[in-house]
Amino acid sequence: MVDKKLNKWQKFKKWLKSRYRFVILNDTTFGESFSIKLSPAGIIIGVAAITIVMTTLVISFVAFTPLREYIPGYGNITERKLIVNLSNKADSIDNVLASRDVYMQTLLNVLNETHETKTEKPLKDTSGKYKNVNTTVGQNDKNFRNDYENNQLKTSVAIKNVKLSGISDLVFFQPVTGLVSESFNLKNKHFGVDIVTKENELVKSTLDGVIIYNGFSSQDGFVIHIQHSNNLVSIYKHLSSSLKQLGSRVKCGETIGSVGNSGELSKGPHLHFELWYNGYAINPQDIIAF
Repeated sequence: MVDKKLNKWQKFKKWLKSRYRFVILNDTTFGESFSIKLSPAGIIIGVAAITIVMTTLVISFVAFTPLREYIPGYGNITERKLIVNLSNKADSIDNVLASRDVYMQTLLNVLNETHETKTEKPLKDTSGKYKNVNTTVGQNDKNFRNDYENNQLKTSVAIKNVKLSGISDLVFFQPVTGLVSESFNLKNKHFGVDIVTKENELVKSTLDGVIIYNGFSSQDGFVIHIQHSNNLVSIYKHLSSSLKQLGSRVKCGETIGSVGNSGELSKGPHLHFELWYNGYAINPQDIIAF
């Protein structure tokens, strides 16, 4: 069986190497017009070479010439780039329009003295999960508070001129219109001013800034802290609602909430307003005319 297979293989190789003559004769004179010697192996190699060359040429034409535009699925690259750019511009326009809609709606709410949302008062814990948590103030904390407050009283007069000179160029906006019922008093630990006005009166930001705190406490009710430039912080307490979220950027005079009577320390609708500069409380009446 092995010899037969080898004989067949040898016969096949011999056939591949066999030479044949391809002749073209004149039909009238029977003279030889053209002749060439060929072998099966040469024909196979020639056909393969022609196939490779033609395939390379076709791929080159498709990839590097405008002919590819006529092939389904390719299209014009310039048009595709234009379509992508138009799609991006359309998305940008949608975002801008959505932002303007929100801005206009907020502006209408301010002009109409209406509020879209109100911050819900936190519910008391009834599960008893935190009843064993110790919330009493530690001795170290008491010492730190007393030391800080005493230093605040001692150094407040000495640094007053320096503090005011650092923010003298700023133009402050009156947070709310009303009467000052209690002024700034460090000895009584009253670090701001109480401004009496009607309930739900709109409260504005005194300067441009970012809201760094927006929450509720049992004593002060709804409270907002705004970080301004020059290491200045403004604080708004006893609000009835908050119209901004934590981290929101606000402009000078922009509405951030409304006057309320929230918190245990509140005895009527008013705004408690504080200004802190470089970690020290300053008298808002030295800067803003109420």
